[in-house]
Order: sequence, then C-alpha cells, then structure tokens
Amino acid sequence: MRDTRESRLLLVLLIAIAFALITVDIRGGQDSPVEGARQAAATVFGPIENGVSSAVDPVGNAIDAVRDSGSRHDRIAQLERANAALKAKLGSDDRNRSRVKQLDKMIRVAGEGQYGIKGAQVIAIGAAQGFSWTVTIDLGASDGIKRDMTVLNGDGLVGRVTTVGPSTSTVLLANDPDFSVGTRMENSDELGFASGQGDRALRVQLLNAKADVKKGNRLVTFGSEADKPFVPGVPVGVVSRVDPSGGDLTRTIYVKPFVSFSKLDVVGVVVQAPKRDPRDTVLPPKPQPTPTPTVTVTVTPSTAAYEEDGEPSDY
Repeated sequence: MRDTRESRLLLVLLIAIAFALITVDIRGGQDSPVEGARQAAATVFGPIENGVSSAVDPVGNAIDAVRDSGSRHDRIAQLERANAALKAKLGSDDRNRSRVKQLDKMIRVAGEGQYGIKGAQVIAIGAAQGFSWTVTIDLGASDGIKRDMTVLNGDGLVGRVTTVGPSTSTVLLANDPDFSVGTRMENSDELGFASGQGDRALRVQLLNAKADVKKGNRLVTFGSEADKPFVPGVPVGVVSRVDPSGGDLTRTIYVKPFVSFSKLDVVGVVVQAPKRDPRDTVLPPKPQPTPTPTVTVTVTPSTAAYEEDGEPSDY
C-alpha cells in the first residue's frame, strides 16, 4: 500500500477499532458481545493448533518415521530415517518421564477427590481472545468438554473452561484478574473468595473479618451450585501473608497457588463431579519439619593437669 493520506487514515481507523473491541471484550467478561467471534476463532484455529502441536512432537514424529520406512525402496534413506527417529525418541525421554510423573500426580488427585476427569495437553498459551491469562487444550466439544468445567492438574486448581470449539478449548487460569473462586480453609472452614493477580499471589477476601488465619494455612475450592464452574475440594494454595484486620467487614489474605501457571503441560478437565465433598482429603501431605540437630560436646581432661604419678595437681 502506498503511503498516502488515505492509507494513514485507514491505519488509524483500524487501530481505533481494534482498541474499541478489546475494551468491549474486557468489560463484557463472560457476556462479551464478541463471544460469537471467539467460538468462530476456536472452530477455525483449533485444528491448526492441534496440527502444529502434533507436528512438533518428537515422539510422534519418530513413530511416523519408523512406521513409514517399510514403504521406502532406498535402503540408505530408510536407515537415515530410522536413525533420525531414534535420535528424536531418545531426545524426548526426559519429557516423557516428566509427563508420566504429572499424570501420576493428577490420577492421585482425581482418585482421592473422586473426580471424573479427561486428560488433556496444553497446546497454546495466551490465545488471541485478548490479554487474559489463558491456555488452549487439545480437547473440545467432540470430547464431551463443556463451558464452565473445572480444570486441575496434579498440584491443584488450574482454572475453568471458558470457550469450547470442536476439538480445542480455552481455559481461563486461576491467576487471571477476572478469575474468582470460592474457597474454604483447611480445618477452620473459613470461607472466602479468591481472585487472580497475574504473577503475584492470589488475593482472598475472607467473609469473617476476625478469622484466625496464619501463614501456612491451606485452602481448597468451596464448590459451586451444580458443581459448575467449580467442584469442591480442589487444592488452591497456601497462605503467604495476612493483612492486619482494620475493622473491615472482610479480611484480606494472600495465597501462593499450588499450581505453577508458567509450567503447564498435562491437565485434567473434570467431566464428573464427586458424589460427596472430599473436604481436605485431596490436599497433599504437609511437609515434615526438619529436626534440629543435637550437638554433643565431649570434654577430655588435659594431661597437663596431672602430675607425673597420675595424681591430680593442686592447681
């Protein structure tokens, strides 16, 4: 396009429209008027994201290479492909071991909480729906995923499903500023509402302004009506700071989430809620305090304090 007055005006107009759509989207929240566009985007770009994820998977590429090598007539090319497949497979061993550990932890959480889950893989981050803390997973409507389902992993609460396409879904992470979840404190049952603060600790407003809260106390999800968007008992985090009560109707505490939102890979979507509230049973065991080492002092009498005949001296 030539740099003319008309082209510059067109560029300014397009930028203004883009910022207007972003503002409307952010203010609209769940009722955003661009929700239809999100659904369309998920339908169009979801399969592409899935395809890209599969294309860069070294294990998948290795399997394909070995499987297809039998149809090649050139022996040299066949050996080269098999060699490349082996290198790719060996290079992905650490990643596979990490995923197995993640799956084991997630299965333990699902078992203890009696959650019916479907495992998914994070295939994209920060989707093009705005500036939210979101990830895209490789499960969609065809897999039985619906909006407002709880998402967790082996550490605890990841977020909730907000947009569902045919083969992919968008998950709003628990650290997003627009995220809110009811919480219950371990043992004391104090209730509150947690909201995300990006890369900072979750902010929790306790309903009881005089609640006895200490650093190290742990929280789980309280649950929602009909278990949507949140099932009860999912670990949320550990209290890292308590604001002094200033006579307000609520009390503010800050919670370090169990989940590391910058290291998400394998997650689970809760497709079936537990029949009973698991309460605190899903929380991980508390770390045992490190015992204080005991110092033993042995006193050995000095040989200079004895006479030559072995009797103690007078001084």
